[in-house]
Amino acid sequence: MKKQIILGLALLGIATPASADITHKMQTSIQLTVDGAGSQATRLGSTYSVTGNNITLGTAGGLGTLSAGDAVGYTAADYSITTAGSSFSFSESFIEGDATPDATSVTTGVVTALPMMGSTLTTSGGVAGTLAGTITTSGALTVTAGGAGTTGIGQFITELSID
Repeated sequence: MKKQIILGLALLGIATPASADITHKMQTSIQLTVDGAGSQATRLGSTYSVTGNNITLGTAGGLGTLSAGDAVGYTAADYSITTAGSSFSFSESFIEGDATPDATSVTTGVVTALPMMGSTLTTSGGVAGTLAGTITTSGALTVTAGGAGTTGIGQFITELSID
């Protein structure tokens, strides 16, 4: 029995103590977003074309002159048939382009007037309204919904690592 006690004490003496690194992380966050307004406009240019056969040009017409703030404009031409009684073809087309726009300005973060052109894409901005978020000292979070075009995200993350 004495030998077993001595052997037991000897084994305890060479045993290494257990050790582990423990890491515990907690994180609370809130993200609040209000969408901005936007507009993308592409100006449409003026075009004029005329084609035909057995047609004679009398008085020339076509596109007018370009001046700031105005569209080009169009003046009709005068045509006549070259050989009476013969077949003829004639086609004339005109597309009035966009007037040269005024510069767009931003006042206190808002564009007061958006340009309207041949191709325009406009999106409305968000309205914060009652959008809010709070985190207490204990880590509790509260997110209050806002108006249209807003996002409120609250999250709590806990991580436990044992090495």
